[in-house]
Amino acid sequence: MHTSTTSTAALEPWSIEQLQQATQGYWLNDKKPAGQIKRILTDSRDAESGDAFLALKGERFDAHDFIAQVAAQGCEIAIVSRPVDADICQLVVEDTRLALGQLGAYRRQQNPQLKVIALTGSSGKTTTKEMLGSILSRLAPTLVTRGNLNNDLGVPVMLLELRPEHQYAVMELGASHQGEIDYTSKMVQPHVAGIINIGTAHLGEFGGRDGICRAKSEIYAHISETSIIPAADDFAETIRAAVKTEKSLSFGAGGEVYASDIVLEAQSSSFTLNTPQGSKTVQLPFAGEHNVENATAAAAFALAIGINLYDIVAGLEQAVGAKGRLNFILHKDYLFIDDTYNANPGSMRAAAEVLAQQQGIRVMVTGDIGELGSSAAIEHYKLGRDLVSVKGINFVVAVGEFAPAAQEGARSTQYGKKMQAFLNQEQALPFLIRLIETHQPQPMSFLFKGSRFTHMETLMAALMEKL
Repeated sequence: MHTSTTSTAALEPWSIEQLQQATQGYWLNDKKPAGQIKRILTDSRDAESGDAFLALKGERFDAHDFIAQVAAQGCEIAIVSRPVDADICQLVVEDTRLALGQLGAYRRQQNPQLKVIALTGSSGKTTTKEMLGSILSRLAPTLVTRGNLNNDLGVPVMLLELRPEHQYAVMELGASHQGEIDYTSKMVQPHVAGIINIGTAHLGEFGGRDGICRAKSEIYAHISETSIIPAADDFAETIRAAVKTEKSLSFGAGGEVYASDIVLEAQSSSFTLNTPQGSKTVQLPFAGEHNVENATAAAAFALAIGINLYDIVAGLEQAVGAKGRLNFILHKDYLFIDDTYNANPGSMRAAAEVLAQQQGIRVMVTGDIGELGSSAAIEHYKLGRDLVSVKGINFVVAVGEFAPAAQEGARSTQYGKKMQAFLNQEQALPFLIRLIETHQPQPMSFLFKGSRFTHMETLMAALMEKL
């Protein structure tokens, strides 16, 4: 399914002078378009009259090949890194990928009224971002990173959507290699920014957690006001050493913003939010202790940008989770928890704790975790060992290439029989159906989770269809 990354709201138009100024490019044969440019986009399928199509070149594709097609769709402008034989005005730049960044940075600079928060971390980024979006958009128009537009291409695409009415922006920054966060945070120019945690996501690219910490800490070089620090993280001291601003605010156990009196319910939680501004009770519509931690992180970012405690609590209590992030679905007499958006070892363990709070026979269905590099087998082994040991979980069904490694881990404990391993979804489905038939009429709760590429939502939908 193709989902467009372009917003429906009317964007701030560009003049041809601004386009040239931002990218330092030149118009081929001095052939310039007439009038303003309504939007800059990178998806050829959406390009139409009034747009500028920016041709990116990836490892497996080159959008320069689509320029004749966008011209036929009525698009009058292409931003290219090499001239193309097509009837279209061409702004030639050195590198279209960098030009996209320059355009995003230019748009950010054109909006001095904006208060910007940027956040990164190994897990919880998206949920914390959604919570911040809920807090800030109650108060004023807010731009929030959509989906996973958090890399060196996604961040400028989001910045291109800035409009004069926006008062706040919440930008999620991801890292798949050293230098990426340095590049995107410089572009975003945040007032308040920081790391939520250092986990094991993307272990493969960074060769260990020290490398992850170094990559994420690049965010601290570009903050104008306050740096946010995860006090309870085992890399907290290394993170503190990276801070360049005079002002900082820490969250989590031992920090200045922290939760106490935590009560975890099956589908929600409550806690006392303690801050330098005072304390208030929060009724959070999210399950799991990890989401209480995400809420304290969101509160710290919001406080640092000048939001009062009353507005923070109101925003947290109205927050809604992102699609595929611990969404609770009642289907027939069964509870399905859709946590299929993505996974890393930390979030997988956190999800297991949420499932353990539910009713009836509790079944966790896991897909492979990607981007773990050479440590993939050992990480899945440890995960298998830990998941079957969670009190209250009756069955773990592991699916994928590393399912046998997870099963080995499970068998290293006294709970080995809880785990079943399958190499693909087609093999796992009949087992899940039999599991339901065996336990009828008892209530059952299923939690589905895996990295994005495993598409665990497909297996969940297939099982729901069979009921």
